[in-house]
Amino acid sequence: MQKSYVLAALAAGLLAGAALPAHAQTYFNRIASFPVALNTPDIEAEENSAEIITATEDGMTLVYSNALLGGVGFIDITDPANPQLGGFVQLEGGPTSVSVIGNKALVSVDTTDDFTAPTGYLAVVDITTLEVEAQCDLGGQPDAIARNADGSLIAISMENQRDEDFNDGIIPQLPSGNVTFLDVTDGTPDCGSLRVTELAGLADVAGEDAEPEYTDFNSANELAVTLQENNHIVIIDGNTGEVINHFSAGSVDLAGIDTEEDGQLSFTDSVEGVVREPDAIQWLDNDRVVIANEGDYEGGSRGFTIFHKDGTELYESGVSMEYISAQLGHYPEGRSDAKGIEPEGMEVGFWGDETLIFVNQERASLVAIYRDTGGEPEYIQSIPSGIGPEGALAIPERNLYVTANETDVSADGGAPAHVMIFERQDVEAPAYPQIMSALNEDGTPIGWAALSGLVADADEAGKLYAISDSFFSLMPSIYTIDATQSPALITKATLVTRDGAAAEALDLEGIALDGQGGFWLASEGDADKDIPHALYRVDAEGAIVEEVAFPEALLAGQKRFGAEGISPVGEGDDMVLWIAMQREWGDDAAGLVKLVSYKPSTGEWGAVHYPLEAPAEGAWVGLSEITISGDYAHIVERDNQIAAKAQLKKLYRVPVAELVAAELGSDLPVVTKEEVRDFIPDLLALNGYVLDKVEGFAIDAAGEGWVVTDNDGVDDSSGETNFWSIGTVQ
Repeated sequence: MQKSYVLAALAAGLLAGAALPAHAQTYFNRIASFPVALNTPDIEAEENSAEIITATEDGMTLVYSNALLGGVGFIDITDPANPQLGGFVQLEGGPTSVSVIGNKALVSVDTTDDFTAPTGYLAVVDITTLEVEAQCDLGGQPDAIARNADGSLIAISMENQRDEDFNDGIIPQLPSGNVTFLDVTDGTPDCGSLRVTELAGLADVAGEDAEPEYTDFNSANELAVTLQENNHIVIIDGNTGEVINHFSAGSVDLAGIDTEEDGQLSFTDSVEGVVREPDAIQWLDNDRVVIANEGDYEGGSRGFTIFHKDGTELYESGVSMEYISAQLGHYPEGRSDAKGIEPEGMEVGFWGDETLIFVNQERASLVAIYRDTGGEPEYIQSIPSGIGPEGALAIPERNLYVTANETDVSADGGAPAHVMIFERQDVEAPAYPQIMSALNEDGTPIGWAALSGLVADADEAGKLYAISDSFFSLMPSIYTIDATQSPALITKATLVTRDGAAAEALDLEGIALDGQGGFWLASEGDADKDIPHALYRVDAEGAIVEEVAFPEALLAGQKRFGAEGISPVGEGDDMVLWIAMQREWGDDAAGLVKLVSYKPSTGEWGAVHYPLEAPAEGAWVGLSEITISGDYAHIVERDNQIAAKAQLKKLYRVPVAELVAAELGSDLPVVTKEEVRDFIPDLLALNGYVLDKVEGFAIDAAGEGWVVTDNDGVDDSSGETNFWSIGTVQ
């Protein structure tokens, strides 16, 4: 069944503008983040992970699978705002899923060495002693595990997955998968009760090779199963093991999406007949299921769908959820040519008579939350997760929602894998987002990410302008921000152009008003990418009207870490632009970085030295921004560290009186600095980990200071952008 979904505008309040649904008075806010590496201090590993997550029946302990380290971890959430390590149990093989019944954690474990002869077992772990008490051979490679309501039955999807390196991953690749049931008594499965429901021959796509992915029971002991690569859904009677019904997950026509990884966000493409290929499936009640359409083989439709168990399609989200992600700056341009935001994990939580749907977006690192209405779901909010949220768990009895984030990029200087805990609170508005964009006139979102420099309008308090860096190589933009709204609203994107086309070879890191209705932009050069170190003056429409290359006297010691901010002193012919260089160049002594001056009216260059703080071992320290207001130049100084390793994210000020430039190449005077604010407490205010790139700072017409972080275009990043006020700046 195909349907066409062309989004003109969403009914959801978020997409109607900045305002969230007015009647909603409860929202989820993050209250804690737990780096899972804390649970494995004795295991040396470059990567860690948290994948599938569940909780003990009292909701006081989280249990998660960690296939990378071959075990299951435990987190004590007696105080959910202060999670404590609970231990780790090593297993032989790779855990694929975990469920809890009574005092036992039931873990499906993959031990496959040969795709043609898959193997695996079910491990029974005592939660009190953290000992493996029993094992059941499963006769194949397991994936998901689900328990029924009273804990008397478990079902395991035996995927017997394909070898993606064989024959380009094309299926069929036997053996076929199945669903395996086991009876459970007092939390312990009866290995002798194992029985198999065969699924081969049901699907239209490679039906002889069923690849079951995810399972979920309803209260009538009916099991819903997704066959992801087969694009199929199966309903099984858990009491008898008989297939009650099965049907195709169908396909979708999508219009107004981005299908090219090309350095710009362009929601103008269309695709037809995209098969859904669902990953997670959850029951909404005993008649309806909801699926997350991730895609893994030939599809992935970027949304979620609700079906009646008889196969009738009841609702399709189309592009709406992806548009929300784009408005929040979480759209992953690097996945445009693949499956976009990739909805993967999913949870349905029952808060009294209210049913909530949680959709984890693997590539956007967001969770979209909807209220089930019986018809079209009502969008409530999106919450920021760590990188790659896979596991999803609602604990309504404690007003909690938990994500397990599988991606760990700490070996490359990024964030480690985390488990994040959110609480449903009685608040007027959610803490996140702090900034988002409006819609264009055609109903598509103003796409944005990777914000770097920031400057305030000269006259209007709360009106700011930001720029994006080289992540969007074909979309260098100036964003107009209305910071008087909450969240702050990006109301306009102005493309920076050269000869009428998007200007290339730019890495915009600094922005300043030019006093003529336009802007000065500072571009950080990179010789390896043929990007010059330069300044550009643009008019109000973004057209480049003047290009100023850095002088040879400055370039003599050039390195990649160049201009990171720009701000003027004076007006008209007396204007002098001051440029903050990020790190020491070849002609700078260690710990001294240049503040470079340029006078447009004369072409004169000069510089002073700014003293950097000493970096911690393995880190570097540099400048991210300069904003001159009144008698002081305010400068953002930070290290390049993230999460627990971050030590320096601060605002300093330097007296303007000391900005007396010396000739380039001479001995430069060293200015003095005074600390104004430590940003680390601000960066922890949302109870996540410390983001590394505090990139923009501006002081508006009313003297209020504003700060923004750079989310690296959601590339090996959670996509989270922090934007906040530090109040009046003296």
